[in-house]
Amino acid sequence: MPQNDFNIAIVGAGIGGLGFAIGLSHLGVPFTIYESAPAFSAVGAGVGLGPNALRAMDLIDKRFRDLYTNIATGNLKPEKKHVMMEAMLMDEGLGEGESWFGHGGWGSKDFTRTGAHRKDLLDIMTSFIPKDAVRFNKRVKSMTQGEGSVALIFEDGEVVQHAAVVASDGVKGFSRRIVLQDKYPEAVEPVYTGKYVYRAMVPMDDAKDILGDLATDAKMFMSKGANISTYPISEGKLMNLVAFKRDDEPWKYPEFKYDVSKEDMLEDFVQHRPDGRLVKLLDWAKPTRWGIFHHPTTPTYYNSLICLLGDVAHAGGPHQGAGAGQCLEDSLILSRVLGKLYTSFPPSKSSPLFTPSPLRTKLVEAAFRAYDEVRRPRAQEQVRTAKECGEIYNLQDPVAGTDIEKVVKNLNDRFYWIWEHDLEKDVKQVEQRFVELLGEGMCAGVLESARL
Repeated sequence: MPQNDFNIAIVGAGIGGLGFAIGLSHLGVPFTIYESAPAFSAVGAGVGLGPNALRAMDLIDKRFRDLYTNIATGNLKPEKKHVMMEAMLMDEGLGEGESWFGHGGWGSKDFTRTGAHRKDLLDIMTSFIPKDAVRFNKRVKSMTQGEGSVALIFEDGEVVQHAAVVASDGVKGFSRRIVLQDKYPEAVEPVYTGKYVYRAMVPMDDAKDILGDLATDAKMFMSKGANISTYPISEGKLMNLVAFKRDDEPWKYPEFKYDVSKEDMLEDFVQHRPDGRLVKLLDWAKPTRWGIFHHPTTPTYYNSLICLLGDVAHAGGPHQGAGAGQCLEDSLILSRVLGKLYTSFPPSKSSPLFTPSPLRTKLVEAAFRAYDEVRRPRAQEQVRTAKECGEIYNLQDPVAGTDIEKVVKNLNDRFYWIWEHDLEKDVKQVEQRFVELLGEGMCAGVLESARL
């Protein structure tokens, strides 16, 4: 990239990075995506999106939500449209005969269950990205901040300059160390949550043969120390299954996943006396243990011209189905504040964005600070409450315990702050805060300088 161009480097092409790129593209802000893989790819299987995520899509680019709606799958029974999930037990009988059985769902009239295969979602997102704005096989080795620009050094030896970097390189992304190491070294590494999962996608016809009508809608099968979630994806052709296992031992492996035998996988659940139907569903699961890691503490999301977005900033457990939505909220708020910066100082020979300078650094820092102030408290609260929610599914909440009626009441009360959040207000707040910062000490004199 020519050094005198205002161009944002995006490191990573997952949901967060692509959502942010869609937002910048919609606002006309130049960017370049650097992805270490040889092509766009999807890790994982199903992804669920709540009302807040859908509003974020709409505010990023209305076409984004419209396209997602075309591929989204909800509960297959119309009467379950507004149910997020329904409580079941893991043990034999699944809780049938209990007073709560059949009406243990949680949700809201304002919640509509939607989910998709991660690959289908990413296919939609990549359709918005110009081909010349993406560079594959580009693994960043290091970053160096200068006055008004950042140098990215790649493993292949290439060096490029950008006005700023937004890193969305995942829960173990190296960019987190660059942002936090100097002041907050204790917060750099992701923390093992004490749980791992097995994953499967089961053909819906087979799932129905095993579970009957229970297969068609989202369920959470609970027990002490383990739980299994199931829900339909791919227009109801597949069931996504995630089997969670509590683990009191430290994570001892260099990667976040490792393979075990099929026997070891099944042995993980024997003590929970699982219903035979659930055991049959596990036939489709790969015997790979995926550790769940999170970032419970992130003191800041930026360091001068380098900013964190998505899981590298606030990875949390999947228990609230809110991780992808939080990435999209990041994408919305950060793209809007950078759009505000770009339109406030359109690039020209007289613009402070035209060439690297201390002034350009201050402008970008003001945008990143506004984003940090608006997004970090909410995103970190999601990390905290997600872990808490996982305890509920394991029937170890200090109040609800093993009482499923209390569990369901808790779950019916705990998601509103996520789903019904006012994102339009956040957009106004981040833009207003950016303007305020231009007049405060960190950017004093910016407007006057820009007129010179």
